[in-house]
Amino acid sequence: MFRHVGLWLGLFTRCFQSHRSLLLENLVLRQQLAVLKRKHPRPRIGAVDKIFWVFARRFLGAWKQSLVLVNPETVVRWHRAGFRLYWSLISKGRKQVGRKKLSSEVRELIFGMVAENPTWGAPRIHGELLMLGFEVSERTISRWMKRVPRDPPAQRWRTFLANHREAIAAMDFFTVPTIRFGVLYCFFVISHDRRRIMHFNITKHPTSSWIIQQLREAFPFGEAPGFLIHDRDAKYGTEVPAAIRSMKINALRTSFESPWQNGIAERWVGSCRRELLDHVIALNERHRKRLLSEYVSYHHEDRTHLGLGKGTPGCRIRCVSGRVLSHDRLGGLHHCYDRAA
Repeated sequence: MFRHVGLWLGLFTRCFQSHRSLLLENLVLRQQLAVLKRKHPRPRIGAVDKIFWVFARRFLGAWKQSLVLVNPETVVRWHRAGFRLYWSLISKGRKQVGRKKLSSEVRELIFGMVAENPTWGAPRIHGELLMLGFEVSERTISRWMKRVPRDPPAQRWRTFLANHREAIAAMDFFTVPTIRFGVLYCFFVISHDRRRIMHFNITKHPTSSWIIQQLREAFPFGEAPGFLIHDRDAKYGTEVPAAIRSMKINALRTSFESPWQNGIAERWVGSCRRELLDHVIALNERHRKRLLSEYVSYHHEDRTHLGLGKGTPGCRIRCVSGRVLSHDRLGGLHHCYDRAA
């Protein structure tokens, strides 16, 4: 601030100097500015400096010839920026005209009512808001109802699965290559309650009759779940859904290309691949069945699950005292730990 005051005082005193002295001083200053520009090609210019050159552009005709630090176009750009700032400050100070903006509280209430009451329309929501003391038009509510962020279908499907997990099971297939480049089909049934593998089997040629026999072995008399989730695999045909209905089970078929609707089964397939199948090569059907049997045992008894609160499907007992022991599982691919008695 004192630097700029000194600048203006110097300008005032130079008004009384002779023309020759001003020319020599101007020459000396220009030489120093040239040296300064060589040493510091990008000097920092403050807001006061910018305002000074904006006024100099207004009152000094030959301001371009005296300008050394920046280009003339830069000063023009500063002037335009000041013009925008001036009118933006004036616009903010004016009184707001037009329709009153809807508050965020009312907007969130509208969104919440639409999400919690899918069958409600604008008149019903308008009546509820009037009862709460909010003065808003029904037309405004209709307009904001179109902007409600819709929950993905997975949320509604997840709610259904959570509310009926004790009575839900899922079945699915996944393939495994063999050492001779053959393909084995692994069929399994998993319960949603404790993520238990209720039944699994392997075959080279899955048919609808073979699948029906596996379902009979998975669900003995009196142990059938209320719902069975499966995809639209062509191997099921029409016989498998009919057999499921004959067992007094409600079949829930997922949508096209929607594996997330059978997420429990898909996640088990992913875990099985990452923890076992990606590390071994199947010699034949018997070899693969033995490996899967060991993995199912490890899955039930030792492997903790995030969906079960870090518990196991077999309700593994927590140990807090004793020496920690390590046991090989799946040939050393994994280990389980407990404490010595």
